[in-house]
Amino acid sequence: MDNMDKFDCIAKTYNRLPIEIIRGEGVWLFSDDGRRFLDLIAGIAVCNLGHVHNDLLDTLKETASNLWHTSNLFWTMPQARLAKRLCELSFGQKVFFCNSGAESVEAAIKLMRRYGHIKKGASSIGIIALERSFHGRTMGALSVTGQPKYQLHFGPLLMNVTFIPPNDIDALMLTVSYDTCGIILEPVQGEGGVYPLDLEFIKEARRLCNEYDILLCFDEVQTGIGRTGRLFAYEWAGIEPDLMCLAKGLSNGLPIGALVGKEEVMEYLPKGTHASTFGGGPIVCEVAHKVLDIIGQDDFLSEVREKGGLLKDGLLSLQERFKGIIKEVRGMGLMLAVEFNKPLKGIGDELIKRGILALTPEDRLLRLIPPLIIGHEEIGFFLSALEDILKTYKKGAKQ
Repeated sequence: MDNMDKFDCIAKTYNRLPIEIIRGEGVWLFSDDGRRFLDLIAGIAVCNLGHVHNDLLDTLKETASNLWHTSNLFWTMPQARLAKRLCELSFGQKVFFCNSGAESVEAAIKLMRRYGHIKKGASSIGIIALERSFHGRTMGALSVTGQPKYQLHFGPLLMNVTFIPPNDIDALMLTVSYDTCGIILEPVQGEGGVYPLDLEFIKEARRLCNEYDILLCFDEVQTGIGRTGRLFAYEWAGIEPDLMCLAKGLSNGLPIGALVGKEEVMEYLPKGTHASTFGGGPIVCEVAHKVLDIIGQDDFLSEVREKGGLLKDGLLSLQERFKGIIKEVRGMGLMLAVEFNKPLKGIGDELIKRGILALTPEDRLLRLIPPLIIGHEEIGFFLSALEDILKTYKKGAKQ
């Protein structure tokens, strides 16, 4: 990409790739210099139906020609329809709409603390979160994020947040008390490296929340909307949380967030206690409703599980062939990670050379979160390219 000066007025808060994207189509992205890339990032688990999906585009155009914004001083049918659909498809009975995953987490934190205050007293404000977790970059969401590197120089953060190791049931039991108001979990820790939580740990968290009158919140900002092969990842555990944070894939690229909850819990955010000017606007709600119509189908989710299995099996086959290079393959559905035994310098660049975009937060880790509409041919294309790259690294290691 030439002429980087044209981007000088954008704040330097991101470590961007030197690629200018100008167009998307299905599972492919196109750059200004004419290159085509297989998108295995999907806007960071956002574009679950790929880019410029025809049904979503038609819905957007129709709604945008009628109404853009009213604020939440009025009722609109797109918001009502989406709330009802989310409740029909989940454990929820009430929905608060906002604009992002971090905002949905903020709403959950406020609700958990208000619930603790009112139900058990002013001391019941403790929140339990997990090490290696990621819940967002606002001050509240950052406070329950278990990665110190994101918190550096931003203190003081919210008090009374305790971090425990993922899947450590003993630590969970020792930490829970009458002064705990909430537990927040990602069913699969995404930004932390794609680590699914043990079902036994999730079930024990539910049991302890029942025993101590604590709210269990699932952060499904990445795992929700079909990413793991179920519409929501909590379904794999056979339990229900009290609250669920959604965003990312819900509107396939338009800004939306949602806090879904049980009615008796959501009552602890009555009129005047929380708000969002743009939350639940008519355009994003209509598009999100269409997203759920498509992804919420059993056949669609079955295909996600099948394609996720195909991709994971292919990666496990490569692990067997390149034991000295690949340490572990993990994840669920189309949310997978490949961890290498040692850093593979420049692996992201090698994929780009072969027309593939994937997340490489570090040279030791490859994260794969493609659009859920990815096909067998595209999966084969990626696996072949990765095999070629691993052969090159293996050959270089022997020299």
